[in-house]
Amino acid sequence: MPVVNRIAGLASEMEGWRKHIHANPELGFECHETARFVVARLREFGVDEIHEGIAKTGIVAIVNGQGTGPTIGLRADMDALPMQEETGADYASDVPGRMHACGHDGHTSMLLGAAKYLAETRKFSGRVALIFQPAEEDGGGGGRMVEAGIMDRFDIAQVYALHNAPGLPEGAFMTTPGPIMAAVDTLHIHIKGVGGHAATPQETRDPIPAVIGMVTAIQNIITRNHNPLDDLVISITQIHTGSAENVVPETAYVNGTIRTYDPKVQDMVERRLHEIVKGQAAAYGVEAELIYERWYPATVNNAEKAAFAADIAREISGPDMVLWDQGREMGAEDFSFMLNARPGAFLFIGQGETAAVHQTTYDFNDRIAPIGASFFARLVETALPYEQHSRLAEEA
Repeated sequence: MPVVNRIAGLASEMEGWRKHIHANPELGFECHETARFVVARLREFGVDEIHEGIAKTGIVAIVNGQGTGPTIGLRADMDALPMQEETGADYASDVPGRMHACGHDGHTSMLLGAAKYLAETRKFSGRVALIFQPAEEDGGGGGRMVEAGIMDRFDIAQVYALHNAPGLPEGAFMTTPGPIMAAVDTLHIHIKGVGGHAATPQETRDPIPAVIGMVTAIQNIITRNHNPLDDLVISITQIHTGSAENVVPETAYVNGTIRTYDPKVQDMVERRLHEIVKGQAAAYGVEAELIYERWYPATVNNAEKAAFAADIAREISGPDMVLWDQGREMGAEDFSFMLNARPGAFLFIGQGETAAVHQTTYDFNDRIAPIGASFFARLVETALPYEQHSRLAEEA
């Protein structure tokens, strides 16, 4: 079963939807115009219910099948990134400093394509809940939608999502049973010393040596406190201090990210960070505060649902185009909150040799949209089969 013919016929429409969303990127929970665009398309398709304003700008739309059965959730994210686009495309971002650098515009167009097909054909029993969420990149919109009760409110029994993957062959799929993406935490360190003239450092309490000491010690968590057989990434990504060559600054700020899978490793890192910040502050005579924020949990596929989704992917793209049980990576996803609430699976869909996500030259590959939409459609039709002959026999 290759790409569904009807969905292949929607390719130009999906590309048009995607380019419109791409040119009008919105950040975080402020996806107001994107949500309005999505709702307008869903109304055109004739879906049965549209519920707006969930987690501020999130949407859940319901498509009823032709018989009774459970509800499957299909999720797409809508938000962009605070980056300046450098693709040179004629549909490039119209908003300075914002761009769809992760392909959420493509994810939304794929789910809209599946929505149009499912609303037209309804060759399934039960219901489909189409979930369009804001704030995947920052803010945990998926978690906020779960907190808003969408799983119980819409009686969602299982849930699935796709994410494009540059570098994976165009139209290929990749997934794994169990953990697939890491938990992500954030550290903030605020350091306060005493500033002054760089010619008289003895009259200051310089925060810069303290920053250097802290960052060096933090890297030792990985090499000296951690079992190298367990997954752990600690990346210091921002250091801000100073304003002139002849001024010892008064304050400094350090920011970073922590990626883990094992909660025990997560607890160890948080404990050691507090010890390091306190000890280094005392050693250099400054004040320091650590703020440790636990953000997205690990994304963990249900093994049975992941195997089922991989079978659907093989139907669409062929057995040689599905990479199964490929292990896990240290990126993070707030679809994790939905998988914590219901069984399901997260899959990557290859978009070929393109710029990587979160790069200023990245652009979604529209050729994979019919493949992703077909995957969603066939997943529903296979999980919620509807036998027309059985219904006619019952009516007779």
